[in-house]
Amino acid sequence: MTDSGHDGVPATTGDATAAFDALYNRHAARLIRQTYLLTGRRRPSQRAVERAFHLAWHRWPEVARDPDPAGWVRAAAYEYALSPWRRLRPGRRGAEKPARKARATPADPAHRALLETVLELPAPYRRTLLLHDGVGLGLYETAAEVEASTPAAAGRLTRARATIAERLPDLGLGAHSPVRQGEILHARLTEVAAAHPVDPPAPRRVRVRSERRARRTTHAALGLTGLIAVAAVLATVTAPDTYRTPKGRPAATASATAGTAGPDGTAGPDGTAGPAGRERSGHKADRRGERDGANKSGKAHRQERAAVQGLLPRDARLAPELR
Repeated sequence: MTDSGHDGVPATTGDATAAFDALYNRHAARLIRQTYLLTGRRRPSQRAVERAFHLAWHRWPEVARDPDPAGWVRAAAYEYALSPWRRLRPGRRGAEKPARKARATPADPAHRALLETVLELPAPYRRTLLLHDGVGLGLYETAAEVEASTPAAAGRLTRARATIAERLPDLGLGAHSPVRQGEILHARLTEVAAAHPVDPPAPRRVRVRSERRARRTTHAALGLTGLIAVAAVLATVTAPDTYRTPKGRPAATASATAGTAGPDGTAGPDGTAGPAGRERSGHKADRRGERDGANKSGKAHRQERAAVQGLLPRDARLAPELR
C-alpha cells in the first residue's frame, strides 16, 4: 500500500474505518472553523462539514486514492456552505432570520469587525481569500480549488484585500506589499477562527449517519423506480386492444358516416355528402328519371297498339290517319 497524502493521513489502507477516523479527528474541527469564516454561523458551518464527511465516507475509495483527502473534504464542505439551495430547506428561513443579526459572534471587537468585513465580500472573493490567506494555499492551488484561472483568482484576491484595507484601515494593509498583506491577514483570520468554539461529533456517529442517509437515498430511488414500473404495467393492461365505437353513437350511424362523401366525394364530418358528391348524385337521379320516362312511354304505346289490334279484324286496313 501507499503512504500518505498531503495531510499525513494514509491515503489507502486495509482498514477504511481507521483511515476515515484519522482524517476526521485531524481536520474536522479545523474545517468547521474555516467554514465559520465563510458563513458567520455556528450550526450551518458544522452541518456543512458533517455533510462533507458523510459524502467522503460514502465515496471513501475515491477519497482514499485522492492525493489530498483533506482538500477533497474541504472543497465539499465549502461547496455545501456556499450553496444557495441549502437556504431553501423547510424550516430554515425562519430560523436563520434572527441569527442573521447576531451572526458575528466574536467577543473581540477587532475580530468581529474583520469577520463582518469578510462576510460582506462576494462568495467567490471570500472563498479565494480564505483559501489563500487563511488556509495558506498557493495561488495556483487556490485557483484550481475554486475552479478559476490563475489570473482570475489573483484578481479576486487583490480586490478582496483592497476592500478589507479600505474598510479596516487599522490593519495597515495599504502600507505593505502583497506578500506582507497575506501574512497579516493569515494571522488575523487564524485568530478569529481559533476563538470560535467547536464541538464536532464522534467519527463513528458521522459514519453511521452517512450509511443511514445512503440507505434512505437507495430506498427512495427503488421506490420511485417501482412506482414508474407499476404505472407502466397499469397503462399496458388498461389500454384497449382495438377501436371501440363511442357510447351513444349507433354502429349503423358510424358505418353510414364512414361511407358518405366529403368535399371531394368523401364523407363529411356530419355524415352528409360534399358539393361534388351532391352534384354526382343529382346527375344520377336525372339519368334514372329519363330511363323511367322512356320505359313508361314504351309501355303505353304497346298497350295502345294491343288495344287497337284487339278491336280490329286481322285483315282490316287502317285509315291513313291511324297508320
